[in-house]
Amino acid sequence: MLKDLIVNLTPARSQDPAADYAVSLAATFGAHLTAAAFALEPAIPASVMGGVAGDIIDRAISESQQQANEAVARFEAAAKKQGILSEHQIATMLLADAANRFGQLARRFDLSVVLQPQPDSDDANDLFVESALFGSGRPVVIVPYIQKDPVKLDRVICCWDGSATAARAIGDAAPFLAKAKAIELLIATNGKENAAEEIGADMAKHLARHNLNVTLQRISAADIEVGNAILSYAADRAADFLVMGGYGHSRWREFLLGGATRDILSSMTLPTLMSH
Repeated sequence: MLKDLIVNLTPARSQDPAADYAVSLAATFGAHLTAAAFALEPAIPASVMGGVAGDIIDRAISESQQQANEAVARFEAAAKKQGILSEHQIATMLLADAANRFGQLARRFDLSVVLQPQPDSDDANDLFVESALFGSGRPVVIVPYIQKDPVKLDRVICCWDGSATAARAIGDAAPFLAKAKAIELLIATNGKENAAEEIGADMAKHLARHNLNVTLQRISAADIEVGNAILSYAADRAADFLVMGGYGHSRWREFLLGGATRDILSSMTLPTLMSH
């Protein structure tokens, strides 16, 4: 059951697709929604700290705090319009600390919602995605930065490769699957079709035993990156929602994403639930 959700607001954007989608999620599932808004302090290297006037730093923090307050006001107005129960938290800190804090906060919620990092830009959302995915122990829904529509679950695609991570994602997506009109269990084959067929058939049977409308589909990813093959298939099928395991690990303070996870995050065009 989804009864307690958290969303990371993006104060720098006047339109926040993640906030809007999270509000529609809460309305769909009758859940409480908490918004986290971070006013980011400027990261100034110690070597140049003395050369930056204090009033410039104060002004930057003040502007960031104002943006956070405005983002919260927009969120609360949207939540009130949808009639959902909501609250918010505002904190001022450095970007890395804010991302870590969000991952810690998300541990106490059923699911977190974050915005897709915008490619080829100085976008902080990648840190929030990675912290939520690898630091929370909870599923995360990543919302495309071009997303305009509320939650729709007519066709849901679940990516399956027999891994523990994929199994966790499908299990975490159970509330979404219960509301889906059609579910496709998608296997991207790469020359090991026999093993994939056996694994896929077993998982399809498992989902069918939960009275879910599931079909098993296979696509070839021998000559294309798996992530791109999945997204191409999802677009062809006009899918509304994607479920997949999020692969990667951390090295010191940097997250190293798996190939398919990285490709999906950079090119996704539909909301995607990931679990690690």
